[in-house]
Amino acid sequence: MFLVRFGRNVKLGVKTLVVHKLRSLLTMLGVVFGVASVISMLAVGEGASAQAQERIRLLGANNIIIESVKSAAQQNTNQRVSIYGLLYDDADRIAASFEHVTKVAPVKALKREGRLRTRTADLRVVATTPDWFDLVDRRMILGRHLSQRDLDAKSNVVVLTQFGRDKLLAGEEILGSDIVIGGAPYEVVGVVDSVSGQDGGADNTPDEPTDAYIPLSLARDRFGDLNVTRSSGSFTREQVELHSILAEVDETANVEATAEAIRFLLERFHPDGDYSITVPMSLIRQAEETQRTWDRVLGSIAGISLLVGGIGIMNIMLASVTERTREIGIRRAIGARKVQIVGQFLIETVVLSTIGGLIGIGLGFAIPAVIEARVENMPTEVPLSAVVLAAGISVGVGVLFGIYPAARAANLDPIQALRHE
Repeated sequence: MFLVRFGRNVKLGVKTLVVHKLRSLLTMLGVVFGVASVISMLAVGEGASAQAQERIRLLGANNIIIESVKSAAQQNTNQRVSIYGLLYDDADRIAASFEHVTKVAPVKALKREGRLRTRTADLRVVATTPDWFDLVDRRMILGRHLSQRDLDAKSNVVVLTQFGRDKLLAGEEILGSDIVIGGAPYEVVGVVDSVSGQDGGADNTPDEPTDAYIPLSLARDRFGDLNVTRSSGSFTREQVELHSILAEVDETANVEATAEAIRFLLERFHPDGDYSITVPMSLIRQAEETQRTWDRVLGSIAGISLLVGGIGIMNIMLASVTERTREIGIRRAIGARKVQIVGQFLIETVVLSTIGGLIGIGLGFAIPAVIEARVENMPTEVPLSAVVLAAGISVGVGVLFGIYPAARAANLDPIQALRHE
């Protein structure tokens, strides 16, 4: 019996809304745009957050990255040669001192020109050990990584990124080709996937699209530790043994504690603080916390739109009560109870807000899709929670802002209502 009565009230509510199509449509717009804005804002925020977190994860969740930096005291000195940064001994100390550190990859990074006959490309020469390719996980496209034999024999071999291969070896035989880097020949033994298809690497990643990987032992003999950079007619001389050290920790739970222990160790040998430590796991947590904050802010802003839409629904329903005073009086006179009058008007507002919510959800999916298609490097991701939230709010708006008009209609005096013109 209840379901029959409820279904009849729903049909009556829909029929009333259809009679006033334009008014119903205009009333729904506040809910439509409110719901669409909730979903769109959260989708854009979620997409940006996912992109940022993916870039951070490229660093390796279990990795700790230590980099050489000039301290404030070293930047203000007038020495002809700036001596700073990490040492070869630092890599050995980190590997030997911490039980949770499973692998350590020391890195010397230099800018050199790569050449193959008439083709040239500016490369970042990354002198490292085979452990680098375990800590920085990039897909192997051709050939092999550097090996321990290359390191022991100081072999003239190089592993290129896909970007570097395309710049230098387009149309050429790849594996076994000899390219000249910094005036010396190297045999190409492998190609790895680039971190990005563009000239710049992804934010915070330890590798770049222009990397060329060679054995660290060879670089120590061939390039030494003194690096001279020519710029605008002047020379900058810097002596840096290692530009960075990557350390892998056995378990994620041990990463932050191990990073603090490494910081304490380096403080003893680097009182000037000429190093920085990056913990990707901490960056991921910060990004997730930032995303939660933005979700609350964006949700609040979009909620204001829904509030305005709800007020619009309440205004229209109050006007509808005034217009239908005589109808309400007739229904009360023939035996309709207050709860039935409340149900009728409440159902109308819920139907109105629900239809507006459904249209808004469709629009909320369409807007992020348009943004992703039109704006480069702007990914979007519609979270299920945003759809559920928007749907729940749209129905809630109908109930919340429909209660007062429904109660006012039910409380009309039947005799006064019948006299109303």
